[in-house]
Amino acid sequence: MKLWQMTKLIRSKNAGPFELTFDVIFKDSEGYTKVRDSGLISAQWVAQAYRLAPEAVAIIHYDAANAIKVTIPRPSISGDIDDSDVYGGQQHAPFVNLEVA
Repeated sequence: MKLWQMTKLIRSKNAGPFELTFDVIFKDSEGYTKVRDSGLISAQWVAQAYRLAPEAVAIIHYDAANAIKVTIPRPSISGDIDDSDVYGGQQHAPFVNLEVA
C-alpha cells in the first residue's frame, strides 16, 4: 500500500523563508499508528530523499490529529533567484508513493 492511500492529506509548504514543512494527515488512528510505530518516516529516510544530513530533519508525531509533521531546511531561500517553488507547495512527492508494508 502507498502512503497516499492511508492519508487524507499529504502536503508541503513554507515554514518561513528558510524551511519547508510536510504534513501527513491520516484517515484514521490505525493507519497513523502503523506508520508512526514502523519508523517508516524517519530522519534517515527524509534526509536521503531530500539529500540532507539526518540532523537537519525534525519530525513531530501529533497523536491527537493522527498526523506527522516533518520540517527541513529549504534548498533555496523562498523567492531567491534559484528557488523553483516560492510557496514550497510542490515538494511532497517523495512522501506520496512511499511504500507502507
